[in-house]
Amino acid sequence: MKNENYDCVVIGAGPGGCTTAAMVAARGFRTALVEREKMPVEKVGESLMPETFWVFEKLGIQEEFQKMGFVRKHGVQFVSAEDKESRPFIFAEHDDQESANSWHVERIKFDQMLYDTAARKGASCLDETRVMDVQFNKNGRHSVIVKDKKGDDRTMKTRVVVDATGQSSFLAGRMGLKEINPDLKKAAIWTYFRGAERAGGKNPEVTCILSTKTKDAWFWYIPLSNDWVSVGLVGDNDFLLKRGCKPEDAFKQEMENCPGLKRRVRDSTQEGKYQVAKEFSYITKEHSGDGWVLVGDAYGFIDPIYSTGVYLALKSADMASNAICDGLRRNDLSAEQLGSWTYEFDAGTHWLRKLVMTFYNKDFSFGSFMKEHPQYAENLTDLLVGKVFEGNPGAMFEDLDPWIEGLRSGAAASA
Repeated sequence: MKNENYDCVVIGAGPGGCTTAAMVAARGFRTALVEREKMPVEKVGESLMPETFWVFEKLGIQEEFQKMGFVRKHGVQFVSAEDKESRPFIFAEHDDQESANSWHVERIKFDQMLYDTAARKGASCLDETRVMDVQFNKNGRHSVIVKDKKGDDRTMKTRVVVDATGQSSFLAGRMGLKEINPDLKKAAIWTYFRGAERAGGKNPEVTCILSTKTKDAWFWYIPLSNDWVSVGLVGDNDFLLKRGCKPEDAFKQEMENCPGLKRRVRDSTQEGKYQVAKEFSYITKEHSGDGWVLVGDAYGFIDPIYSTGVYLALKSADMASNAICDGLRRNDLSAEQLGSWTYEFDAGTHWLRKLVMTFYNKDFSFGSFMKEHPQYAENLTDLLVGKVFEGNPGAMFEDLDPWIEGLRSGAAASA
């Protein structure tokens, strides 16, 4: 069995794993990035928040990214069950600088770029390599046992193990750390359309969020390059997947219940298979231990509604890599050191989680709240952009929480 020595082994080559490996390797530490699938891997999660800009800048890939041909994302628009379009939240109107706009990406190209970036920064990148076991030792030299693409067993000795395995959560699952959010037991069914109407029409491209008539579900609508649009249906797991029909039939039934979507895809062709994910909203009880730390979706996932997934994977990787490198330099790889960033991270994501829960209140309307409280337009846009780690991101909830409570009280009184 071949033995190799590293300072850091990152398991999982999604955005969080690639970014962690790139940032740790770039600072001179021996780093390995291990991915069980052959790269690149087809994934969903194509709409990026603008705040990803700063992580790309740290990775030094902004110029390369601009050349990839991805569709620019200029904002977010909400579409009612009656196909009434809100005024789009155009990011540049709020903060007109290079970082204001983002992208709609094809994940195969995007993830491969990040994987190649990790390799360029000095990480040993191994795809088609399955992690069979992780053994933590008191002497601080931990073992990651893998089977490579040739079928050979290898043992990687390392000082730090990073779980970036996404929702499969290799370490978090094995340690029993995952807790499904009981209020967000959602499922998603998605596919692709060619030749559909572009989101934004004559205006700059945006991510659209379309409600169904019953408000039991909603659709994402993300324009991609090559005349493709990603369309996904999200609703309660039991509502979407336990109605006695195939996922594609549930998708089509809810599309009939969504005039805004029907209009946008009426002259298009559905291409590709229907794909499903379920019960993807969870947190982890612990985020680090002696010699290990979680990043990206292995750390937790909120909901697809505001496209937070990739951004939070990148942000957690950025913050975790700082803690890892500091710990390696000072020979302190304790749970406290490797998780020293998690309080700040949780404090920021708290506001995104609150915004998600607000959306799923059927009586709530962003339009109605903003008419009464226009002073929070910038605050809401900050949340949609991903600016939750600075300033006062929760300001609008000082009025939003009692406003929603008033809706509940009114509904109860009329019942």
